[in-house]
Formats: sequence, C-alpha cells, structure tokens
Amino acid sequence: MSSGYTIRIENSLTAIAPESWNRLSGASKDLNTIYNPFISHAFLSSLEESGSATAKSGWMGHHLLMEDGAGRLVGAMPCYLKNHSQGEYVFDHGWADAFERAGGRYYPKLQCSVPFTPATGPRLLALEDDKADFVRMALAHGLKDVTRELGVSSAHVTFVAESDLPVFEAESYLHRTDQQFHFINEGYADHEAFLETLSSRKRKDLRKERRTALQDGISIDWLTGRNLTEAIWDQFFAFYMDTGSRKWGRPYLTRKFYSLIGERMADDILLVMAKRNGRYIAGAINFIGGDTLYGRHWGCVEDHPFLHFEVCYHQAIDFALEKKLARVEAGAQGEHKLARGYLPVTTHSMHHIAHAGLRRAIEDYLSRERQDVEQMGEILSEHSPFRKGERQD
Repeated sequence: MSSGYTIRIENSLTAIAPESWNRLSGASKDLNTIYNPFISHAFLSSLEESGSATAKSGWMGHHLLMEDGAGRLVGAMPCYLKNHSQGEYVFDHGWADAFERAGGRYYPKLQCSVPFTPATGPRLLALEDDKADFVRMALAHGLKDVTRELGVSSAHVTFVAESDLPVFEAESYLHRTDQQFHFINEGYADHEAFLETLSSRKRKDLRKERRTALQDGISIDWLTGRNLTEAIWDQFFAFYMDTGSRKWGRPYLTRKFYSLIGERMADDILLVMAKRNGRYIAGAINFIGGDTLYGRHWGCVEDHPFLHFEVCYHQAIDFALEKKLARVEAGAQGEHKLARGYLPVTTHSMHHIAHAGLRRAIEDYLSRERQDVEQMGEILSEHSPFRKGERQD
C-alpha cells in the first residue's frame, strides 16, 4: 500500500513481540485507552500455544499486521481462517447452508474475533497517534483485499466495538446486531444499594434466591493473582469439562490454556468458586478489564438450586461494585439474566460477503433481523426488574 505502509499476514501470535502487539489500542494497561484483556498478546497467544485455537481445531491464525516503512507494527486485526462456524456466538450456519445448496463454497472463511469469546472489544487495533484513523481504515479495507486474494467467501468481524462501526460501514460491510445482557454500575455503594432500585417483589425474590443458593453449607471464595495455583486450575478444569461436555459436546479450551493464562495474566482473572464440605464443587471464570468484569464460563460437579445464578451473576455484581467497575458483561444470550439486574444491550458484527448474490440475500435478511433485535430489546427493557423511573435503558 502507499505512504510506506504495508499489510501482511502472520499465522501465529508467537511470532509477534508481546510489547509491540500490546502497544496497540486496548491491549495494554499502560495506554490511555480502556484495557481489554481478550485482545492482549497474553490471552490470544495462550489460545494458540495451548492448542485451543489452531489449524487443527479449525482456527488457523491469519492475523493482519500493518507496519510502517521502518517495520514498526502500527495496526493489527486478530484474524483466523476457518473451515467451520463453531465457537463464534454469531451464528451464520444458515448462510453457509443456503450458499452451499446453491452450489457455492462458504468455507473456508475469514473470522476476525477472539476465539470462543463473545465479548465486545476493538477489532481494528492501532497505535493511538495522529495516524490512527488512517490505520483503522486501511485495516478494514485490507481485510477485504485479503478475502479476495485468498478466494474465500467472506470475512466476519464479530463483537465489534461501537467506535469501530463507522470504519466498517465506510467500507460497505454489512451490519448485524444481536443482544446480550449487561449489569450497569450506576455508582451503587454495595449490592443492597443496587437491590433498593428494584421493585419490591424482585428485590424480595433475589434476596431469597441468594439465601437458597448458599444453603447446604455452601460458601464462596474469590480467587485471583497468586491464589490461582495449578491445583485450583485442575479443579476448575474438571468443572469446565463436566458442564462443557454436556452443554457443547466438546469443550473448546484445553487444560494447558488455563496454566498459560494463570502464568501470564493472573491479576486479570477472577475465579468465583463455591465450596461445600471442604471442597470446591463449582466455579466461574471472569476476566478483569479496565472498566468491565467479563464473565465467561462456569462448571459444577454438584447441582444446587440457584447456585449457577449466585456464582455467575450475583457474585460478579458484588465484585464489580467493590472494585468500582462500570459494568459486568455476562456472556452470550440468557434472558434469565434480566430478572437479576442485567439489561439488554445491543452487540454488533460486520460482514464482508464476496459473492454478489449471497451478499444481496444476506443484506435483505439483516435489515429485517436488525428491526427484530431492536423491537425485542424494547420489549425486554419494559420487563426489567427496576422500579419505574429507575434505569431502563
């Protein structure tokens, strides 16, 4: 490309110096941007090195790197060449089926995302300088060029930060929306102060739910930093495998992944662990961002009423309030979160479809889908647990 900048493909994060990658927006705690743990070199390289996101698992690294004339990394997109649509949480199986029934070849495709992680964040990573806008636009355009050069059907950028949307729209990507449920911290002093903003019936229900979850002698521990020992990871991985095998059939993450993130980013991790009779029986993993607690997945080896809600949602709110975090993102889907103070929030993805006919069909579908998502969000907001006049958006 012009002006001495080049865009190239790198297949592995291990070939990129961590400090170079982490200088890009959102990937470092030292920047004047909000830190996002999922786009850090530590997290993404751990997925690769652990065997969780590799060519063998259908996630072949195809990261876009933009360098200046001196070879300095000035922009990047975490990207993968994929031969399936698993582990993405933005479902395009219907698109693939329709295209292949019509004689097309949908896979492989390019996927710009954080594998197995339905969390919104920056996808157009750039140094925060006076060239940042140019770099982001060049990356969005460059992804289309790579799609053409590879001869693949499409490129999908999922869980896109709202600040990146205008760049993709300027490059004529198709816009898709969906919904998650987030807890928004309105400056509550503690959990009781939050409960006071709910209707009296909802407040009573949640207090009873929390008491019930902790009956049978169950207690809760928060583990982070040096408390994340290999023995703890062994126990949590057993929960993950037990619940993940029943929920997904084949869990995505390997045991080595937890060892690597425990070594590289332990202070960015919160395990909420439930204990009964002296042993842990359930747990949820969360990642701590600059202003957000990200709930990811949970597992258990004993079933107890409401324990899932306590470990995954109520305790996350407690932690966020104590640490004065702005929000809790509790992962994909789950209208049951609404009754627990998590409100509907729109998520975004952007899609480049190379085939003109497929693009027209998807564009028409997305126009109707966006309306449905918006209407559903309005309906759900009307049924929030907050008292009338309190936060409803």
